[in-house]
Amino acid sequence: MPSHDPRRIVIFSGSGVSAESGLPTFRDSGGLWRQYAWEEVASPEGWRKHPGVVQAFYNERRHQAAEAQPNAAHRAIAELEKSFDVVVVTQNVDDLHERAGSTKVVHVHGELAFARGEHSGLRQRVGAAPIHMGQRCAQGSQLRPDIVWFGESVRHLEEARAYFSEAGRVLVVGTSLSVFPAASLVHAAPAAADKVVVAPELDSPPAGFDWMRGKATECVPQVVARWLREGAGASQGQPE
Repeated sequence: MPSHDPRRIVIFSGSGVSAESGLPTFRDSGGLWRQYAWEEVASPEGWRKHPGVVQAFYNERRHQAAEAQPNAAHRAIAELEKSFDVVVVTQNVDDLHERAGSTKVVHVHGELAFARGEHSGLRQRVGAAPIHMGQRCAQGSQLRPDIVWFGESVRHLEEARAYFSEAGRVLVVGTSLSVFPAASLVHAAPAAADKVVVAPELDSPPAGFDWMRGKATECVPQVVARWLREGAGASQGQPE
């Protein structure tokens, strides 16, 4: 088996993609962690101390996410499935990738549209609806947001790493690559893969990545258009 497959694409996305749909980021100058202490609303300790406050915080996030619409970057990423085997690995907890048309999305930090039992771990879809204190899963456990909080284990990490290791093309967009362990995934991409990072600002791009400085809604459609052209050429027997 080859170390990478040109027909396989991995997208690694962060909150910068959804920011252009109007959803607040967490770490930017106007981000949520400038308004809220993460210890209070994004940690097991915060949940134990003030569960109602945590529920209210995520109920508002869930409502905002449901009102938001996919933007040009989300839609362009979905277009890649016309010619490629695409997996979106996202740090985002919204469902804008899915609503844009992406069919294989791996959420490493959880999903707003789901709740899970505090003790049972049993997941259920809640969509845009709020979660209330006293609302329980089928096994009788209080429902909480199905979000990975600080101090909890990131999900699907090894599955995502395997996708990266086999990719022929990797697009990183909307993330500062500062949240670990998820940010370490980019290092699993093969050296020979076509690798692009889209970000208006970045301390430094990962080794082997081309850096496109700009907005996701402007840069991602350009990358996608190029890859679709190359994919069409390859399907006609032309070199990529």
